[in-house]
Amino acid sequence: MFLSRTDFQQIIQQTPLISIDLIVRNEKNEVLLGLRNNRPARNYWFVPGGRVLKDESLSVAFERLTTDEIGLSRSIADTDFIGVYEHLYSDSAFDETVSTHYVVLAYTFFVNSNDINLPGQQHRSYQWCGEDDIAENRRVHQNTKNYFINQGRFC
Repeated sequence: MFLSRTDFQQIIQQTPLISIDLIVRNEKNEVLLGLRNNRPARNYWFVPGGRVLKDESLSVAFERLTTDEIGLSRSIADTDFIGVYEHLYSDSAFDETVSTHYVVLAYTFFVNSNDINLPGQQHRSYQWCGEDDIAENRRVHQNTKNYFINQGRFC
């Protein structure tokens, strides 16, 4: 169930959001990154992902997010869970002065890069990157870098 804009703004102001991030790897073991259109993390390279909705199981959320974010439905059972992370931002999707707090469940899996169909709603561009390139690129958001250096991880 998607929330109204007003309800979502209230939630961002009052509580953490739960999300799933997708560390999608191709046949060369490169990681898919998208250049974000929206706050938070606007104009940074970031892994695909999104929020878990109210009354949506993690497995259903995972399948919805893989379909929405990479155009290829995947089952959470066919992935590797890499941990729980916390993402803190000074801005939000609606306001530069309201912070956003995410509790993120991160999963990794492999795809054939020819099988995905990348949408343009959340990201204006995509690229496949090696982990060394991710670590060195200042335009890759630190929260994405943390997936590869185990910082910000709780489990």
